[in-house]
Amino acid sequence: MKLHTLQPAEGSIKSNKRIGRGTGSGRGGTSTRGHKGAKSRSGYKSKLGFEGGQMPLQRRVPKFGFKSLNKVVHKPINLDIIQALASEYNLVDVSFETLVEHGLVSKKDVVKVLGRGELTTKLNVSAHLFSASAVEAIEKVGGTVNKL
Repeated sequence: MKLHTLQPAEGSIKSNKRIGRGTGSGRGGTSTRGHKGAKSRSGYKSKLGFEGGQMPLQRRVPKFGFKSLNKVVHKPINLDIIQALASEYNLVDVSFETLVEHGLVSKKDVVKVLGRGELTTKLNVSAHLFSASAVEAIEKVGGTVNKL
């Protein structure tokens, strides 16, 4: 094999359509644009979502409701998850930092502890919010609740 014998694979290279180069080329005359209408003219540019004068979809679909910019989404963590974490890693304190460290929540989350499951060990739990049933369950086994 020599450098002057190299060539691309069969069918990998196509020649461009040469548009508007006379009638003999087969692509002269209207230059593949068809006859008349805005799309055949130079400088044509349609707006996003334009449907040829028909009422566009985004205007004919009814609008309802709104999304609050100040909505706070809470990340729920149940007592059974806290108990599993505490028993697996022999924890006495379950803080927000502990939950972040073990990948249960991210740093930006607002954590709410919910009361599903049972606690069997005495724990000091720190989070942003607690449900009433969670507070009751934590204090029943002798643990403490710290709101951040």
